[in-house]
Amino acid sequence: MSSLDDRFPPIGSYGFLSDCHTAALVSFAGTVEWLCFPRFDSPSAFAALLDRGAGHMRLRPKGVVVPISRRYVPGSLVIETTWVTETGWVVVKDALTIAEWVPAGGTDSDSRRGRPQTAHESDCSLLRTMTCIDGEVEMEMECLPRFDYGLEGTSWSGGDLGEAVAASADGSSLQLTSDMELTVDGEAVRGTVRLREDQSGFCAVSWSEGGLGGPRSAPEALERIDSTEEFWREWLRDGNFPDHPWRIHLQRSALVLKGLTYTPTGAIVAAPTTSLPETPGGERNWDYRFSWIRDSTFSLWALHTLGFDQEARDFMRFIVDVCRDSRDLQIMYGIGHERDLTEKTLDHLGGYGGAKPVRIGNGAYNQRQNDVWGSLLDSIYLHEKALRGRGTQTDRELIRYQVEAAIEAWPHPDQGIWESRGEPQHYVSSKLMIWVAVDRGARLARTVGFDDIAGEWAAKADAFKAEILERGVRDGVFRQHYETDALDASLLLIPLFRFLPPDDPRVAATVNAIAADLTQHGLVCRYKVEETDDGLQGREGTFLICSFWLVSALSEIGERRRARQLCERLLEAAGWLDLYAEELDAASGQHLGNFPQAFTHLALINAVSHVIADEQREDGGFTAVFSEMGGVREDA
Repeated sequence: MSSLDDRFPPIGSYGFLSDCHTAALVSFAGTVEWLCFPRFDSPSAFAALLDRGAGHMRLRPKGVVVPISRRYVPGSLVIETTWVTETGWVVVKDALTIAEWVPAGGTDSDSRRGRPQTAHESDCSLLRTMTCIDGEVEMEMECLPRFDYGLEGTSWSGGDLGEAVAASADGSSLQLTSDMELTVDGEAVRGTVRLREDQSGFCAVSWSEGGLGGPRSAPEALERIDSTEEFWREWLRDGNFPDHPWRIHLQRSALVLKGLTYTPTGAIVAAPTTSLPETPGGERNWDYRFSWIRDSTFSLWALHTLGFDQEARDFMRFIVDVCRDSRDLQIMYGIGHERDLTEKTLDHLGGYGGAKPVRIGNGAYNQRQNDVWGSLLDSIYLHEKALRGRGTQTDRELIRYQVEAAIEAWPHPDQGIWESRGEPQHYVSSKLMIWVAVDRGARLARTVGFDDIAGEWAAKADAFKAEILERGVRDGVFRQHYETDALDASLLLIPLFRFLPPDDPRVAATVNAIAADLTQHGLVCRYKVEETDDGLQGREGTFLICSFWLVSALSEIGERRRARQLCERLLEAAGWLDLYAEELDAASGQHLGNFPQAFTHLALINAVSHVIADEQREDGGFTAVFSEMGGVREDA
């Protein structure tokens, strides 16, 4: 079998697998190019995504490089790839498998955190099955792990009887099981099998000593794939989706959000990857395998709106836990509540397409970003409103402390929503989110009868609003920060958070100004890099979350036709499997940045829901549910 192709596949062409503990990315050519275990943020075993020599696992027919079709099994995160050769047809299914049953009780750490018991758990196994559906096909497999982000070589033991174990000097190990004929060749294990019509085979890598391990036969492997498909379909059945042609996009985004959830704590990672470049060959490369407080309000809105209240409870529990662990709020946390996310570079890796440096950790974790309190308080407000008293009331002292912290932060500049590495500024979006924190705090206080403090906070919120309107608006348009005339896409959040009513002329003027002056080929940039000191060099693509925000904002100001047209274009711009990265090169359609990106899928759910609500406004049904939640905040 030839060595791995030196060319990097397009970012948008990768397939995403998850077992709600970790994730894998699979190329269209049948190669697993990213896998960290046992958690999303663990060191990698396969990292060809970031360097072609940093580990991979390939499975495909001999002599064939490109499959004839590729899709997700409907309603699941199982990828089905169909290959055709000169002699036959074969279907390959890939999954991070999920066991049907686990013992009650969970782990001690889960119990301490109050995690609900679940009937499903990860197999700690990447499973690949192959079934010949016509003629006969010779399949080839190559497994070449490189532990610790490609630093650690591999030594194999075994190889006979369909089992081999890869170990590294740091103690990491993978177990390979298969019914293929295996051969150990240095740091790689290769396998071959010839399948005839209706015959199946498998290969799997597993990483948990206490887990089930990989399957030992093709029937067992097929059964595990079926069980995993059923897990995802069963989960999706609990959702609340409209009868609409765009339902499929909402369902795929919901599956992505579930797949980006770390089950033991309920945390949602921003993306399962690190250092996929925002600028081809550039330095805008970040580690997104952490949970941002900023994402919380959008996550909770999306989960509650689509009917996934349990996942919303789990994520809210994670947010409250990290706040209780230390009331000094950070903008992001590790998925196991870690606070220290010190950033470093992996200089031995060449980077995706030569984009360096490759980073792990994220230096923005200790930045001052004053929007964090608004995201937290709006999340709590939405969550308690959605559950209508059916959930556990959030710690009132925690709410009071964080509202007071937001008030205290008001006079200070910060790095803004985009985590600028330039000089701190009085960003309007940060001021907006402090207003959100104090406004939602006042509403929460009023609902539990604390009228005095509610009145005090409401007065503060009014004063903050007055300053924003005085210092953050030029010529009737909201600006990026107090000392500039530059625009910023984060200003599209103004109508979404009900800072002003959608029919306020300043709202419409700001939305239209961004649509006219902050776009490339009709898609939205965060800001103009030449007007903003973000501490970095080079250009960047249009931001998909901002473009979806524009859809929602256009809908809010009554521009329904424009909202639908832009939404249609964005849905057509999805990756090959209906997944989205963080950015899009508007000219080429190339996806840029970490992949798949939770924030983009969250913004998609909000935008699609706005457009569907516009279409069905007279019909009730889904619109009524949508209006009750955060996207159309009728009472905010």
